[in-house]
Amino acid sequence: MPAETDVVIVGGGLAGLAAARRLHRAGVPWRLLEAGDRLGGRVATDEVDGYLLDRGFQVLNTAYPRLGGLLDLAALNLGWFSAGVLVRRGDRLDRLANPLREPAGLAGTLTAGVGSLSDRLRFAGLVTGCATLPVGRLLTAPETTTEAALRRSGLSDAIIEELLRPFLSGVLLDRELATSSHVLAVTLRSFARGRIGLPSRGMAALPQAVAAPLSTELIDLNNPVSAVAPGRVRTRAGDLPCRAVVVAVDPPAAATLLPRLNRVRMHGYTTYYHSTDTPPLAEPILLLDGERRELVANTVVVSRAAPTYAPAGKHLVATSVVGPQAPPEAVIRRELDRLYGRSTADWTHLTTVTVPDALPAAPPPQGRLRKPVALGDGLYVAGDHRDSPSIQGALASGWRAAGVVLAELRSEG
Repeated sequence: MPAETDVVIVGGGLAGLAAARRLHRAGVPWRLLEAGDRLGGRVATDEVDGYLLDRGFQVLNTAYPRLGGLLDLAALNLGWFSAGVLVRRGDRLDRLANPLREPAGLAGTLTAGVGSLSDRLRFAGLVTGCATLPVGRLLTAPETTTEAALRRSGLSDAIIEELLRPFLSGVLLDRELATSSHVLAVTLRSFARGRIGLPSRGMAALPQAVAAPLSTELIDLNNPVSAVAPGRVRTRAGDLPCRAVVVAVDPPAAATLLPRLNRVRMHGYTTYYHSTDTPPLAEPILLLDGERRELVANTVVVSRAAPTYAPAGKHLVATSVVGPQAPPEAVIRRELDRLYGRSTADWTHLTTVTVPDALPAAPPPQGRLRKPVALGDGLYVAGDHRDSPSIQGALASGWRAAGVVLAELRSEG
């Protein structure tokens, strides 16, 4: 531990790393303290018997604006998912493609049995508007919940319940679709404009890439912070004096360190990982349950997108369930039999990963999504609870918090 530094960053997740990168670029002395034994926060990967198991099914969207300034996406060697989804309804398996990314799939999308043709055209119009309008206009539009916004767009109950609720619940981790319509707008924008992929070495490669230019001598792992105060951070190794503190831990921990913050409700989910010799689908596409059973949000053959996620001759299937409860694996396996239209009796259950505090809830009003990061007295806060609940939100809030710190340090001379 140094005698002092200009800025202490508490937390080595994406927000804390983004803040460190901006301070590093500006040449301002900083120190990052992380309670765990690794960087990345909620973005992590475990390697088990040759399988790469992310801490819950996650993906990387290339449309996130903050990514390009922090890392070289090509260096992640991304494997790509198909630009569409499959929807299971009884004996039918309908394929709906993103026509902006997969024009050849337009005809099949227009004739799919999910909702009506007018539904699909209205939804295409909604997505196109989100993709093409300036972000400022999206974030100043009248705000409501996601479900209310979808119904206000003229979409029927059929397409909402059979396609959009299962799909969006897996993205927002919000089965009730009570998330702000402003979050919905930027989410649809990113899916329309970006490609969805996985790094060949797992999602943990993302924080590793963000941290790569930083000196490891300025990063203290296994060093939990017990308290913060103006000009001081308390750790087991003693107090560290500083001019500014950026608290970039998860929302529950942030509210403990900074009692003036409002506590944020968190959404959780569970991912069931299975191995199989014979993949149930020939393409890397998300499969949704359109039968309104509201148990499995989505399932996907991960190794079809990124073969490195499984050993040679094996395939990895990830199945996500939204909510605080994790049903028994046997229940999920029966659902997978129905969804894939084949027996999964020969599949091996690798593990079940429950992440109770995966994403902050973002009900209206969220406004322009940017919540204050400066709390006064040299204390700052960063994380996806200060921006959109996403990887982009975490990176953007950390970058923004560091910018405010730099401006205030300069004003002090």
